[in-house]
Amino acid sequence: MNDLITSPVFGVITSLIAYEIGIYIKNKGRLSIFNPLLIAIIILIFFLEKFHIPYADYNNGGQIISFFLFPATIALALPMYKKFALFKENAVSILIGIFSGAISGFICVVFLSKLFGLTNVLTESLIPKSITTPIGIALSKQLGGLSSITVVAIIMTGIIGSVVGPFLHKIFKIKDKVALGIAMGASAHALGTARSIEIGELEGAMSGLTMAISGVVAVLLYPLLWKIVLEIFK
Repeated sequence: MNDLITSPVFGVITSLIAYEIGIYIKNKGRLSIFNPLLIAIIILIFFLEKFHIPYADYNNGGQIISFFLFPATIALALPMYKKFALFKENAVSILIGIFSGAISGFICVVFLSKLFGLTNVLTESLIPKSITTPIGIALSKQLGGLSSITVVAIIMTGIIGSVVGPFLHKIFKIKDKVALGIAMGASAHALGTARSIEIGELEGAMSGLTMAISGVVAVLLYPLLWKIVLEIFK
């Protein structure tokens, strides 16, 4: 039994089953709040705690799935390629949206962290919350943060953004598909992009494009901005 638990196959199969259950619940509930990823996380935590399975044993297979985050992120280039002509038509709007989202996200994290007295390490862990996981983890390590906290922040940001984003667009009667895609990609990264693809191909393409460029902007901009913040609060 112990050999089975420590086998990479165990972690892979357990993760896939948990996610399939999440998809089933979402399809039955038909509510965006029933996010398959969130449901899978809850199921896995309960399962590992209930049967006293060490996380390290589970992660022998879990890290195999984590590896595919990188090619999955790259695969989002396909809808971007299909709609690249539209990007050229809306380049100014898209770039303004990306930079506005990146800077406002950074300011919000730093302001709230200082307001609630969080340490610099926690702040550094939360700064990459709005960019996709592989880039966010690398950026968190570069800033000096804890990647485990960064992953939680990224997942929660994506889940909340994918649920709340379309709802806010309806409230404010924003019907522009490009605007919705940009907003979802800039704020809710891969999960927002997945939700955008469900809404429409154009929204998904713009969200994927925004997510990719936002990651590059964050990697270039956030370390510089964080150094400025550290100098100010010396």
